[in-house]
Amino acid sequence: MRTVLMVAEKPSLAQSIAKILSKGSCTSRKGLNGACSVHEYSGSFQGQTVRFKMTSVCGHVMSLDFTGKYNNWDKVDPAELFSKAPTEKKEANPKLNMVKFLQVEARGSDYVVLWLDCDKEGENICFEVLDAIHPVMNKGSVRDQSVFRAKFSSITDTDIWNAMNRLGEPNRNEALSVDARQELDLRIGCAFTRFQTKYFQGKYGNLDSSLISFGPCQTPTLGFCVERHDKIQSFKPETYWVLQAKVFKGKDTPLTLDWNRVRVFDREVGQMFVNLAKTSKETQVESVSKKEKAKQRPQALNTVEMLRVASSALGMGPQHAMQIAERLYTQGYISYPRTETTHYPENFDLKATLKQQINNPVWAEEVKVLLSTGINRPRKGSDAGDHPPITPMRSASEGELGSDGWRLYEYITRHFIATVSQDCKYLQTTIDFKIGMEAFSCSGKTLISAGYTTVMPWQGIPLEEALPACERGDTFTVDEIKLVERQTSPPDYLTEADLITLMEKHGIGTDASIPVHINNICQRNYVTVENGRRLKPTNLGIVLVHGYYKIDAELVLPTIRSAVEKQLNLIAQGKANYQQVLQHGLEIFKRKFHYFVDSITSMDELMEVSFSPIAATGKPLSRCGKCHRFMKYIQAKPCRLHCSHCDETYSLPQNGAIKLYKELRCPLDDFELVLWTSGARGKSYPLCPYCFSHPPFRDMKKGMGCNECTHPSCQHSLNSLGIGQCVECDGGVLVLDPTSGPKWRMACNKCNVVVHFFEHAHKVQVAQESCDACDASLVAVDFNKTRTPLLDGETQHTGCVFCDPVFQDVVELKHATMRHSMHRGGGARRGGRGRGRGRRGNPKKPKDKMAALAAYFV
Repeated sequence: MRTVLMVAEKPSLAQSIAKILSKGSCTSRKGLNGACSVHEYSGSFQGQTVRFKMTSVCGHVMSLDFTGKYNNWDKVDPAELFSKAPTEKKEANPKLNMVKFLQVEARGSDYVVLWLDCDKEGENICFEVLDAIHPVMNKGSVRDQSVFRAKFSSITDTDIWNAMNRLGEPNRNEALSVDARQELDLRIGCAFTRFQTKYFQGKYGNLDSSLISFGPCQTPTLGFCVERHDKIQSFKPETYWVLQAKVFKGKDTPLTLDWNRVRVFDREVGQMFVNLAKTSKETQVESVSKKEKAKQRPQALNTVEMLRVASSALGMGPQHAMQIAERLYTQGYISYPRTETTHYPENFDLKATLKQQINNPVWAEEVKVLLSTGINRPRKGSDAGDHPPITPMRSASEGELGSDGWRLYEYITRHFIATVSQDCKYLQTTIDFKIGMEAFSCSGKTLISAGYTTVMPWQGIPLEEALPACERGDTFTVDEIKLVERQTSPPDYLTEADLITLMEKHGIGTDASIPVHINNICQRNYVTVENGRRLKPTNLGIVLVHGYYKIDAELVLPTIRSAVEKQLNLIAQGKANYQQVLQHGLEIFKRKFHYFVDSITSMDELMEVSFSPIAATGKPLSRCGKCHRFMKYIQAKPCRLHCSHCDETYSLPQNGAIKLYKELRCPLDDFELVLWTSGARGKSYPLCPYCFSHPPFRDMKKGMGCNECTHPSCQHSLNSLGIGQCVECDGGVLVLDPTSGPKWRMACNKCNVVVHFFEHAHKVQVAQESCDACDASLVAVDFNKTRTPLLDGETQHTGCVFCDPVFQDVVELKHATMRHSMHRGGGARRGGRGRGRGRRGNPKKPKDKMAALAAYFV
């Protein structure tokens, strides 16, 4: 029997699709990587009985990066990144072993059906999957097609079966356009980011950003925010004057009239009009006009409009909203949430989609009325040729979806119902008056038919006080006429919704990447999100944009990126050559980079005004090993130590607290040690500032603390404090934290596993001897006499924390509370030999006792 491998983009999608295609009769098992499941069943394919294997990836299988030394900021000139530096595809998440997993499942398969998301990124992932599995698939006849692509927009039985019955092929051109974008963004972004980060962080201490990043899309996005900030700052209010008139008829409430001239900017002219109008004590109605008007129902919903509404009406950031929308899609509640289309295809079954909401108590009445009176064809929108508009695919309740999920689903559903409803109709009445020679008017709206606003009440016609019944020639008494002084007001800061509109208008980013770019400028501390989700640029964001304008405005204006996006779209359409577009784009930015480097002093002049020199920043903390003077601890991101006497700056681990470590010194370089801690419940370790940036041994890497140092005799090193191999990760060693008493603990020097033990003991030390059973170092404990677990009140015991039954009840395994996974600054490191490693060989993974502790995971 032949085998068909089917691959979806996420595990939840694979499960849903397999359930539909197998009609619920598939068997499931976990894959070797633990993250992806495999669902198997028998069925028919291409006229033959086959065995189906449905599995998934977890997003991109591969990511683009520079090779070897080109990832070292200190050894490579950023200019080399434009052409000289080779790139390679690496596994996007090495821990998942995705390539190996795919190859194991694909081995011996005859066909592959790709169920990746139906957008350009999805096409790119298709070819990443094919590159991984082609070598292990069965080789069929040259004429046989073995690779198929499923195109679908929602996780419904109908859509999935339609996709299965109309299989196509993956689109190589769309995949290449993604490859081109990835390489352009990598080379351009890294070159500019590395240069300006090193240049400015070496000079200024209070930038408060760990990375001074540049991005071909990110920087124009920031530019829009700073442009609005500049308009606000340069705004000069102007005084103007308005004539305000009130008239009444009999005992009716006075009417406030609008002046047809609107306003004047000269007070004397305004006063002249008031004087002329005041001569009249009465006024006659010049005309009464009544006009029926319609407020159009919305067009079908696309991604950009959904993100705009999520930010402005629901208070959700674009990235958060997109994550929720993707979850609703994978659970089958809505159609694919990444689409530029606002037009339903002619064959889209609007009535069936609407019927699914007939029993939802929130809008059941409106749906029943629509189905009985007949639905209205949605307004004509634009068809971008990708996916249908975002549509609810089945009914749901708040209990099923949770608070934020429900709020977004509710909006999507109300929007859909509105698109097939009638327009809102109202009567607009306008009454024109003449007081003296000056024309005034007042108007009001009366609702005729609510239409779509019954399901979108926030867009309804507000209730207004009814205008008095009157006809042409009716006389009203003038109650008052006065001149009112007002001032023009500045524009407000851009909201996320405003920014999304500008990005779409200028072609910056795609419907999928727009939330990422907005999130990036927030994460980099270039803008802050204020009340009403308004984006206010920080000093750093403002100075950077002004600096780009001084050197090369095209770096921040949207024009050049918009042009690049058009070229990338031509690759996707098969109308442009991948290599030519890539080389052309890189050549343009390479020249701009060289000019930027030569002109950096123009931006530096602006930096000098806004930020403090590094030598004038921070507080004295620890002594330099070279000059023995105090170095200053700079707490602003990225936190670091600076010796103003030696003019040297030393990196530190990020996202934690730094303090002096008992005034102890490193035996290698005489620098005072500092202690990094992630918090009271987390892990901590000492480090030498010099060794952290300049690894002293060949098997150490930049960014390692004393808990990974392989010094043979230092009392703070891994050799002295290492206990045994981590119970969870492969490369880590559990190291005693000598500062943790009386709540003693040991922590993995790679992952965030923390083992709490021997609470209230007076002393805990790592012994020279090792365990015969597991080869871990023994631990000598001096217990508190009132809390000792030992018999007969004994207080001292030496044993193995993994194997000794005396220690079994006083050891508890937990995960440290980490604010950021890259807590060591340099990320996860491999290397460093600990107790029981090298000297004693690799210790065995502790069994039994520590396995039982898995129940304590938190």
